[in-house]
Amino acid sequence: MPAERAGYTVTMFVVDISESMGATRIVPLPPGPDSEERFAEMTHLQYALQYVKFKIQDMIYNARKTDRCGVITFGTEETNNQINSQHGGYENVTEYIPIATPSAATLRKLDELNTSDVFGDPIDALIVAVEAQDKHLGNKKTWTRKVILVTDGEGPIELEDWEATAKKLNELNVALTVVGVDFDDEEFDYVQENKPDFKRVNEEFLRNQLCSKVNDSVIGNLDRALEQISLPDVKTSRSTLMHNVLRIGDVDTRTEEAMEILVKTCKCTAINRPKAFKKFAIRPKTAQEEAEQQSMNIDSDEKKAVTVTYAQLKARTEYYVDKMDRKEDEEEQIKVEDGAEPRPEDLEKVEKEELIRGFKYGTSYVPCPEGQFPKLSTKKGIDLIGFIPEKKFRRDYSMGEVQYIWGNPDNPTAQCAISSIVQAMYEKGVLAVGRWVTGDGRDPRMGAMSPALFDKVHCLLWVPMPFADDIRKYTFPSLNELRNKKGEIVTEHAYLPNEKQLQVMDDFVDSMDLMEAGDKNEEGKRTEWLDIRDSYNPSFHRLKQAMFHCAVVSDLETYPLPPPHPELMKYFNPPKKLVKKAQSSIDNCIKTFNIKHVPKAVKATRKDGHNHANDDDDEMLLLDRKPSTIKPSQSQVKIAQQAAGDDSETEDEDDEMLIDEVEPAKWPNPLPTPARSLSTSSRLKEPDDDDGMDIDPQRDPDRLIGRTNPLADFKANLEQGDVVTKVVEDMSAVIQEVILAPFASRRSKEMIECLTELREVCLQEDEITAWNSFLPELKKKCTDSSPGNKEFWSEVQNVGRALSLISDKDAKKNGGLSQFSEAQATDFLK
Repeated sequence: MPAERAGYTVTMFVVDISESMGATRIVPLPPGPDSEERFAEMTHLQYALQYVKFKIQDMIYNARKTDRCGVITFGTEETNNQINSQHGGYENVTEYIPIATPSAATLRKLDELNTSDVFGDPIDALIVAVEAQDKHLGNKKTWTRKVILVTDGEGPIELEDWEATAKKLNELNVALTVVGVDFDDEEFDYVQENKPDFKRVNEEFLRNQLCSKVNDSVIGNLDRALEQISLPDVKTSRSTLMHNVLRIGDVDTRTEEAMEILVKTCKCTAINRPKAFKKFAIRPKTAQEEAEQQSMNIDSDEKKAVTVTYAQLKARTEYYVDKMDRKEDEEEQIKVEDGAEPRPEDLEKVEKEELIRGFKYGTSYVPCPEGQFPKLSTKKGIDLIGFIPEKKFRRDYSMGEVQYIWGNPDNPTAQCAISSIVQAMYEKGVLAVGRWVTGDGRDPRMGAMSPALFDKVHCLLWVPMPFADDIRKYTFPSLNELRNKKGEIVTEHAYLPNEKQLQVMDDFVDSMDLMEAGDKNEEGKRTEWLDIRDSYNPSFHRLKQAMFHCAVVSDLETYPLPPPHPELMKYFNPPKKLVKKAQSSIDNCIKTFNIKHVPKAVKATRKDGHNHANDDDDEMLLLDRKPSTIKPSQSQVKIAQQAAGDDSETEDEDDEMLIDEVEPAKWPNPLPTPARSLSTSSRLKEPDDDDGMDIDPQRDPDRLIGRTNPLADFKANLEQGDVVTKVVEDMSAVIQEVILAPFASRRSKEMIECLTELREVCLQEDEITAWNSFLPELKKKCTDSSPGNKEFWSEVQNVGRALSLISDKDAKKNGGLSQFSEAQATDFLK
């Protein structure tokens, strides 16, 4: 089906309001709140007008001024049409609504239609509709003409000279649609029982004679038409060709090496968005209106319904300046919190004309009195910049609507030039990079042009792509290669899937393949289950359905919104057969990966009012080191086992994993970079003596704490910002490394101080879980591992309860949680 031109259409609705259209029928409604069946009684006319109003509402929804319609009624008691006024005849036919752009008033006027006591001739009504349509359009041959006849076929039809009417419809290229109330439809599997003979004769005439003679015609059942009109539909429209020029080379300075090709462009795809809503509110009455209402109530004994007036809410912008004077030195010292608002008495209203536009640059604003900076001098057209291999073009760089670039249809030379470029690009497997400027002085857009070879024409497809400034590159550690600190590749680790895990995941992915999950074709082979052309946006089409329904019914309680069309819900759930078939693969995955439900932990509020993340899933996953904190539900079990003397193995220091990089210095800092750790000697020198500053060589690049002076680093980083979790994690690792290193006895007193400070910070900053996880691990490494450091653990025991686990009693005082009781914390160091 060729694409229609968007708009530029005149549709004539020919509606039968004869006596027979007043017969009633029972119409099923959506189920009630308790799934009970519901029905409504309405006339054939009311039922048929739903189709007419749906079609008109579609025109109103599209909001095109070139979409126009008119309504002709036949079977009316009076006669009012142009042909009757000029030549007589054509009785009982009325031009009910003149041809114009439809509006809400059009729908309201349709609601006023009622059946009459007479019959009218549908052929006469067709002639009146075509004549009114032709008179309105005049010589506008490019406009689309449509006539929709809605009737029950139970009235008399004049069968003389109907061929002339069909011939006239063909001459004017009128598309005729006949919608019949209770017409037989084999495709819809409907046949009316006990159909009157005269209706059968009229129906056969309309189907087999009139519609067969009209070139562009269709006839169908009203029930089927109402079902089809609620079906989600993506309309294909014909885009307008726009003049443009394709430039190759510099046509201004090197004309002998450059060329210009006259082209025309049009849209290939277009984004369709739901309609925006307008906000309304009850408009308060003025004092005069209140007085008039009270006087009317006093004069009249009967109580009248109070009218409520709604008004559309519109945005209004006012500009204010904070007039409170501050000294420059005070402004540097005073920090205004985010969200703080100045006092009303400090604000002074200013007019928009008194303001100067400014552009934000970093943390400051650059004023621009003229409203904008000088624009780049550009010239309308498409400049071909160069070519790139098609296989190197990233699919995610295609960002926007696709455009066709055709050779000018009136210029054979331009068509041959475009065809030559397209064929050469196709043979070489390359894409062209072009700069598109829609008008002189406008901002340019960069895009990629792909060759398209159709049967009878060659063209280019242009799609916009981002500038380099718009691309943010993020680097991530490798998921399939791990290295330890020695630079050796590790093949077995908790972060690396084994062969069995890879196999079960492959089986699961293969079992959910949709390529052969559809119905069987003529050859007996399964087809694709998902056809992207039949996948509709529910947020768009369901909203459209709701708006149309509210426009055509007067009472939503009597005629509630029907459920979504089945085609809209078609791809909401995977096919049941496929899910059932894949269940065994799903169970294997659950078993192999040991997947278990982990309840969400309840986080306590920090003492300093620090805000936690909303969700545990938002926490950053760092694969280059072992996590220092574990979810409470897991850490409590692990610590309980270790405290009871469990001999579970822990990873050695050398088994800590690094990702990809052998040289840690190349790693980016995962957190805001603090001041580097300084050696003791450098701290004693003057601050301005940069030459004497000695960067701590014992601080790893991915840590905030160094091994030279960990306690000073710990306190300094705590003062810099919200890096508590990171600092606690690094401090715990440094303490273990120093204690287990040779000659650790020389720093035992320093490490005791570090432990004391670390425990206090963990207690105050809600890092209780981190401390209760760290301490049992330290005890195990000091007492059970080799070489260990039993002497240091003895010193910890001598300090006593001040360095033991944090109990629930201690945690409660600081607004935290702990799973260890006071007795368990006391017995831990024994």
